[in-house]
Amino acid sequence: MLEDALNALGLGPVSGLRRLSGGASQETWVFTAGGRELILRRKPEGMTGSGNAIGLDKEAVLIQAAARQGAPVPPIVHVCTPDDGLGEAYVMGKVEGETLGRRIVRDEAFAAVRPRLARRCGEVLARIHATPLEGLPELAVSDAASELEKYEAIYRGVGDRRPIFEAAFRWLKDRAPALDQPVLVHGDFRNGNIMFDPQTGVAAVLDWELAHLGDPAEDMGWICTASWRFGGAKPVGGFGDYEELLAGYEAAGGTPIPLERVLYWQTLGSLKWGVMCLIMYTAWKSGADSSVERAMIGRRTSETEIDLLALLEKAA
Repeated sequence: MLEDALNALGLGPVSGLRRLSGGASQETWVFTAGGRELILRRKPEGMTGSGNAIGLDKEAVLIQAAARQGAPVPPIVHVCTPDDGLGEAYVMGKVEGETLGRRIVRDEAFAAVRPRLARRCGEVLARIHATPLEGLPELAVSDAASELEKYEAIYRGVGDRRPIFEAAFRWLKDRAPALDQPVLVHGDFRNGNIMFDPQTGVAAVLDWELAHLGDPAEDMGWICTASWRFGGAKPVGGFGDYEELLAGYEAAGGTPIPLERVLYWQTLGSLKWGVMCLIMYTAWKSGADSSVERAMIGRRTSETEIDLLALLEKAA
């Protein structure tokens, strides 16, 4: 049925259709058609989706809008309609590169390009944040205060009091910056969601399902969050320094952002991830989800507490 639908779109004849592993919330299929490799990103039938995730139709529109600003993204080939019979989905060109964070941070193949990656990430974020908001689909607007309110409600609902989390919530609420000029924020810009090429650097920014309007420093703080460094010693994705990220952003036309604001969002990012890890641990502990994956991620709650202590001490 899937192959028939793709053929009906004029993408056929289709060959080598197979589903890729990973992707808990969306299906990802790779296939060959018209002499090129393509990717189908599709919402599984019957899945209601996350309350934070935008629809795939919006996701495709945002990718196209970012592309017009010069951001490296996969080329959108077709956004599916109900008549296509594929449900909520879109087709994009396949981009070659690596997304496994540990390989990007450690493998010899990336040794030559690694010193340039943090600056390049800053340049890419400047392109994304420069996307005109006029004509974009309706998106949620989120600032530091609303993010804190949302995650504190989740944390309180778990019922597991963690002294370091308590201190982090107080510290962050006392210093929450105002949102002066919302921009298009990727929402999950980090090592693992960026495809890197060992020769050219950033090949494509992937996984736009958490995009929203917000503070540009949010994206910067997220890629600096220690959990996304994959063992690398440097703060930006494990491969670069803050100064390189900020310099690349400003050089590409981004409004200068103080390091203190990035560090604030990095702290908030560590707290958010810590709350998410705590939820997974609680689900495993209660027996609601007995998967090994939940237990493994849940135990990382303590890692985020160590990260938060270091950040709070640095800011003191």
